[in-house]
Amino acid sequence: MTTTPKPATDAVPGADITYPEVTINRYRPNDPCVGRLVRSEVCTASPKAASFCRHLEIDVSGTDLDGIVVPGQSIGVLAPGEDAKGRPHQVRLYSVCSPTRGEDGQGHVIATTVKRTIDEHWDNHTLFTGVASNFLCDLQEGDEVRLTGPSGKRFLLPSNPGDHDYLFFATGTGIAPFRGFVIDLLESDAKSEVCLVMGSPYASDLLYHDFFLELASKHDNFTYLTAMSREKQADGHDPMYVQGRLVTDRDRLMGLLKRERTLMYVCGIAGMEMGILQELARELPKSALEQYLRADAETISDIDGWSRKMLHRQIKTTKRVHLEVYA
Repeated sequence: MTTTPKPATDAVPGADITYPEVTINRYRPNDPCVGRLVRSEVCTASPKAASFCRHLEIDVSGTDLDGIVVPGQSIGVLAPGEDAKGRPHQVRLYSVCSPTRGEDGQGHVIATTVKRTIDEHWDNHTLFTGVASNFLCDLQEGDEVRLTGPSGKRFLLPSNPGDHDYLFFATGTGIAPFRGFVIDLLESDAKSEVCLVMGSPYASDLLYHDFFLELASKHDNFTYLTAMSREKQADGHDPMYVQGRLVTDRDRLMGLLKRERTLMYVCGIAGMEMGILQELARELPKSALEQYLRADAETISDIDGWSRKMLHRQIKTTKRVHLEVYA
């Protein structure tokens, strides 16, 4: 009797990727630790940006968070006070933007990126301000903050980062984990090619813009691209979302994606991932596309009809695609 051999492990895209063991939930909401703010600064490209975003650095020395938090994870914040029903505020999660070594090089100081939430209630037209985001942005150096976590063990760099190249897509504060990833990769012995595409409505809203420009000028293996959705690009292209760079910079990015060692990470506002996957399906040949997503011929023939409801059903991403999106 003839048997069909099982496919080799490396025939399954991403099957050979392993991730480091990380600590999660060392502190829970009913038993948080206390950190102390040591730095707070605006991190938008211009102080005239439409949104208010701050880079916050928190000293966690003396707690069990010291030295264990890695990029891609989140920390929880417990704002003081109570909600409208008299209950303590629930924990809010914020992505870590610091590298594994921490902001201080010792792991004692971790950082996060926070956007103030300021809006208007639809029903009564009164001002709505996010509890935790405004609490954090109001903190002064030396103030204490209660922390939980860390959370997250999947949106991480692999255990063998030098074996891969990387394409990162970010919008808004979704840039946070990539700041840490990029620092870790460029400071390591890895010779990986790293490309970051950062999206925002206007150039003034870009986060850590000067920082990434400086890194790109110093490292030949790091490419930094921006995409503004409401104004022309600095290179003259029309307004675009992040997936537009897969068209304007087709040779560079498609060349990167066609490599079997490339991993793709997406972080930001929910919905952005569909535009990116649609553009991959339009631009990549079938053999390369299957390294990132799987869909039947009928689905592929109707790319413009894709929706988020189809994700993980008719459209399934492989382990070479990492998605971290939020409402």
